[in-house]
Amino acid sequence: MIAVMPACATLLEFLSERKCSLALLLPLGSLGCKVGPDYVGPDNPLPGGASLSDEWYLAVETELSTDEPDIARWWESLADPYLTELIERADLSNLEIEIALARVEEAAALQGIAEGFLYPTVTISGGVSETQFSDDSAIGTAIGAATGSNDSITQWQARAGAAWEVDVFGRIRRKIESAEANFAASIEDYRDVQVSVYAAVAGSYLNVRTLQARLDYALENADTQGESVRLTRDRYAAGLTSALDVAQAEQNLAQTESSIPFLQQILIEAENRLAVLLGMQAGLLHEELQESRGQLPEVPREVVAGVPADLLRRRPDIRRAERRLAALTAEVGVATADLYPSFSIVGFLESVAESAGSLGQGDSVGWNIIPGFRWDIFAGGSIQANIRAAEARTHQALLSYQGTVLLALEEVNNGLVAHDRELARRDRLHEAVNASERAVALVRTQYLTGLTNFQNLLDAQRSLFRQQDDLASSEGRVVQNLVFLNRALGGGWTLEDHPDGEHRSQTTP
Repeated sequence: MIAVMPACATLLEFLSERKCSLALLLPLGSLGCKVGPDYVGPDNPLPGGASLSDEWYLAVETELSTDEPDIARWWESLADPYLTELIERADLSNLEIEIALARVEEAAALQGIAEGFLYPTVTISGGVSETQFSDDSAIGTAIGAATGSNDSITQWQARAGAAWEVDVFGRIRRKIESAEANFAASIEDYRDVQVSVYAAVAGSYLNVRTLQARLDYALENADTQGESVRLTRDRYAAGLTSALDVAQAEQNLAQTESSIPFLQQILIEAENRLAVLLGMQAGLLHEELQESRGQLPEVPREVVAGVPADLLRRRPDIRRAERRLAALTAEVGVATADLYPSFSIVGFLESVAESAGSLGQGDSVGWNIIPGFRWDIFAGGSIQANIRAAEARTHQALLSYQGTVLLALEEVNNGLVAHDRELARRDRLHEAVNASERAVALVRTQYLTGLTNFQNLLDAQRSLFRQQDDLASSEGRVVQNLVFLNRALGGGWTLEDHPDGEHRSQTTP
């Protein structure tokens, strides 16, 4: 007893120094202190003390607005009902969205597990036994002598046990903080998948339309060049030209026709990619895309970009990185709690009787309560090392958050410049195609009247096909760049969207 007193005094002093009361051992222990750092969001999202700049772009001539963009349904600005329908179908059936939703459900369950440790664990057990001792055994002989018979003994038993860790130093509550932050991060991950999938569906669809336009140009030029082959053959048969013109015309046609199988191949691959994004088997979209064949949608000239602070609120990957930082900060508190004692209360209530009706009555009831504590006062430095490891993981999360912000700023900057410069390129290509079409018509007339040779007609036709193909690619790239920019801005979700059991009706565009 004398040896115990100094240890108790030390414990009292220890708790007093840390402003924690011994009253925390009572059932109100969940109101105790929480060791470890309290999470505070990073004041500066950029490394090295840099500040967010409103200079989003360099050498951009397109008119920009710094109003906060409303881009939750950015695809509607393209005025393509079929694209909107495809995104709706992807929201219902895309497997990546389903996987992200399952991760949200898992994180919610893990949060429930963490919260469960705040409460006592109660178990109930029971049973009935019947025992017949041998007449030759000492027990059987004693029972026979006392009762006059050695009949079997029936015994009923019911037991309730409870165990509770009193969260004096906040280990459990820090664990709950971490689980809550991870749950929030899983929601942001779900939103980030939405943003990526919607952009991928739009990008694949626009790629299909671009390849269809390129294929149309190839087929049109093959028809035109086929007419040139027939023309040179007729003129050669009439003695008006040489066999060289025929060979050159045939070579030009074959060269153009050789591009058609390749365009058909990559078109089918783009259709298959779109089908998979919609959760469909490859090939099932081919006829549908042929029937709905149309022009590439027009893009608006004015782009709403917002300011960097808007980006931090909208980008789900930035929001996810910040929540993961919060979760790992809470884990430092979990590790720190191992430096302190843990307190628990264990008890049971038991009833043993000869019949079920006698359970819980009179002398059949017994109970036991054992309050106790455990304190690892020496662990070879492993606890401190675990705290340092948790702090290092938190620092890594901070750097990852800053890196995510930098990447987001880079993507938006690149998206703005790409959109602006490709618009300028497309406009010049339009002019080039118009001039080439006029040139082909003029040089064909001059060839038929003998004012120029066939080589000039071949060069004009080749140039027209090349520029038409470049124009179709550029028109597709203009729309693709707008898709990329909206994805970089975090478009495709709103705060009202929440991945619960009814998420399909809430998030379907």
